[in-house]
Amino acid sequence: MISKTISFTNGCFDILHPGHIASLSDAAREADFLIVGLNSDGSANRLKGAGRPVMDEQSRALMLASLVMVDAVVIFEEDTPLELIELVQPDVLVKGGDYTIEEIVGAREVNAAGGRVVINPIVPGFSTTGIIGKIQTL
Repeated sequence: MISKTISFTNGCFDILHPGHIASLSDAAREADFLIVGLNSDGSANRLKGAGRPVMDEQSRALMLASLVMVDAVVIFEEDTPLELIELVQPDVLVKGGDYTIEEIVGAREVNAAGGRVVINPIVPGFSTTGIIGKIQTL
């Protein structure tokens, strides 16, 4: 039997930018398959605030699913992806460098199941909030 590993990351991915691409590429290199948990419109709005997300969940899911490094996209309604992480039981949980291990939802559960948690570096100069701010000044 051939054993395959699963990497999991999550986010809103509201306006796809090079920082997202770098993070997703890094996450994909951690395992055989990359599953992306995508905050639903309601979840993203609660997390990011009024006016967000800019792109609806189906559009965001389509863009992510079209990327060569992404094997599956799952939209979740909850404020955190904990239920989805417990369901998927990934071998590797990956988040961006603006988090610490203690802040990463699901880290304790993944570690307890024998998996590992990876924090990817942030690509400086790219953020959805920054892009929105720049557009608003045009």
